[in-house]
Amino acid sequence: MAGAPSLKGLRVLDLSRVLAGPLCGQMLSDHGAEVIKVESPTGDETRMLGPPFDSQGAAAYFGSVNRGKRSISLDLTQEQGREVLHRLIAGSDVLIENFMAGTMERWGLSYETVLAEKYPSLIYCQISGFGSDGPLGGLPGYDAVLQAMCGLMSINGTPDSGTTRLGVPVVDHLTAYTSLVGILMALHVRSTTGRGQKVETALFDSALSLLVPHAANWLWSGKTPGLMGSAHPNISPYDKYSAADGEVFLGLLTDGQFRKFCQFVGRPELATDARFASNAQRVQHRDELREQIDTALAGRQREELCEALMQIGVPAGPVNTVEQALSQPHAKHRRMVLEGKNYRGLGPTVNLSATPPSPRPGIPALSGDADEVLAEIGMSQEEIAQLRAAGVLMARSTH
Repeated sequence: MAGAPSLKGLRVLDLSRVLAGPLCGQMLSDHGAEVIKVESPTGDETRMLGPPFDSQGAAAYFGSVNRGKRSISLDLTQEQGREVLHRLIAGSDVLIENFMAGTMERWGLSYETVLAEKYPSLIYCQISGFGSDGPLGGLPGYDAVLQAMCGLMSINGTPDSGTTRLGVPVVDHLTAYTSLVGILMALHVRSTTGRGQKVETALFDSALSLLVPHAANWLWSGKTPGLMGSAHPNISPYDKYSAADGEVFLGLLTDGQFRKFCQFVGRPELATDARFASNAQRVQHRDELREQIDTALAGRQREELCEALMQIGVPAGPVNTVEQALSQPHAKHRRMVLEGKNYRGLGPTVNLSATPPSPRPGIPALSGDADEVLAEIGMSQEEIAQLRAAGVLMARSTH
């Protein structure tokens, strides 16, 4: 019988916005943590990054990284707002923020000089573009800019298309996961020492870490990697090819897989051809091999082809659209499409057998949970009304 989610009882303050920080907070929430999203008076910018918008008027983008949280909107530029935040921190285990460098210090909320001493058990996660120091320290960072600066665009695209941004915010996404890992590491240490610590992640570091194997190739060969489309610099055939009714991707890492493939498509002689006998030879003669493979696949239906190849241990898959990808029966089986009242999104990607995730498919309205959250830290209705009258606490928004 499954137990409670693994992070039940953990309280998280999510002061972040846009993607990396909010996604990290959502993953904590999916596994049982209580996540309170503290937003500015105007709300997380992602609420307006549409269309499409949901039934409450919030962008679908916002819902994709903020489900299961409660929202309170505080003006932290005012002293009263910061006083409320202190009371929230006092009852929290983790704080996540991705403000511009110096913002927390300007508000008198520096981790090193204030929060670490006042709340010694707090795990403080700071997410930034470039880190807080160094030649680029403190500068703003956005996913696509980091893709450009850190070489990812230089290896994505074709000679015809030129350098191209990856179509998903992969740097932000990875930074969310590295932040999650850092928080869990810090919680593990706290379980034995009782003390929290600062977790620092940077989009710059995440972007550079994605350069596998291109960084190693350059470090050892001195040759600058270039544009190869969907091909792999170290493996062949590892690319997309044309079937009769669309494109397929072949990912053949071993000579054994290549021999099985050649036998299956009726071209066993390719496996003994000196140009293609080993991966190193296939990499050197990838253009000639492509011609042979395209010819062999020209009359085949992609779904049947890929299913048959996978059954004999040859990695292959159709190049699907987003709609086709999410409509796959296996996506449903893996519970990767999550639906609830006024919610549609992607499901959790980490599954634990004894303490499975328990995602809550609801999107918080801006400051929609303020009264409840403030009452939990002992504030009276009169105090809450006073905060609203002073413009410190925002009224509930519809989105």
